[in-house]
Amino acid sequence: MFTTLIIQDDATFRQLLKEGLRVRFPVMVVDEARNVGEALQAIKSVLPDLIFVDVRLQGENGFDLVRRIKSDHSRVPVFILTDYDLDEYREAARRSGADHFLVKAAWSWDEVTGLVKSLLPRTSTSTAVPAQQV
Repeated sequence: MFTTLIIQDDATFRQLLKEGLRVRFPVMVVDEARNVGEALQAIKSVLPDLIFVDVRLQGENGFDLVRRIKSDHSRVPVFILTDYDLDEYREAARRSGADHFLVKAAWSWDEVTGLVKSLLPRTSTSTAVPAQQV
């Protein structure tokens, strides 16, 4: 079972991402966290196979959280989500250990689907629903 954790304080965006992943990857379990505390508890409870982290979170920025995650779980892919396509954010994401940098206003489901498919075990990729059918 492939598990994804979305760490995002914006409930609307979190729900859109969650539903989009569920539609495209029906066998994927998608958990969510609104803040750092919930995220750390979720990671401790069930280590996800993929994590999406927003840059701006209450109490801590996403880059710091990515560093914490990567220090304990270096093999878990982490995708940074942001509203800001800034060179300094891209550099901070790289330094934090994030595997991908996604700008919310510019990303596409084709891009996200392709990235997620590349992480799924080979036996699970046949369960992905093509973006054109969604």
